[in-house]
Amino acid sequence: MNIEEVREYCLAHTAASEAFPFDQDTMVFRVGDTEAYGAGKIFALCSLERPDYVLLKCDPERAVELRDRYPEEIEPGWHMNKRHWNGVFLTGPHLTDAQVREMIDHSYELVGGSLPRRVREAAGV
Repeated sequence: MNIEEVREYCLAHTAASEAFPFDQDTMVFRVGDTEAYGAGKIFALCSLERPDYVLLKCDPERAVELRDRYPEEIEPGWHMNKRHWNGVFLTGPHLTDAQVREMIDHSYELVGGSLPRRVREAAGV
C-alpha cells in the first residue's frame, strides 16, 4: 500500500475524517467528529515526509505479537504511547496490503469503540 491508498481506506470508514492539527506534514485520521461533540479520536497518523510509514492504534497484547512476528515492518509507535501504538512500514517485504487494511480496521474499531455512546450514536459509528 502507499500513502494515498492508506488515506482512501481510512476515509472510507464511517464517520472518519482527515485533518492536519499539528503541522502541515502530519495527516491525522479521526473517528467520531461531530458538530455537537467536537473532534473525534485519532486512529491513524501519516507523515507526508515519511509516506512509507503509518501509526496505528493497537491492542497492547496484539501490538507485541505483531512486532515479534514482523520485526522489519512493525515497531513501537514513534512519538506515541509505545504500548498502544504501532509504527508500520508500508513497504516491508512481509506485510500484504490486506494485512495493513486489517490493522487499520482494528485501529478504527478500537478507537471508535472507546467513544462515549452518545458520540458513537451521533456519528453513526
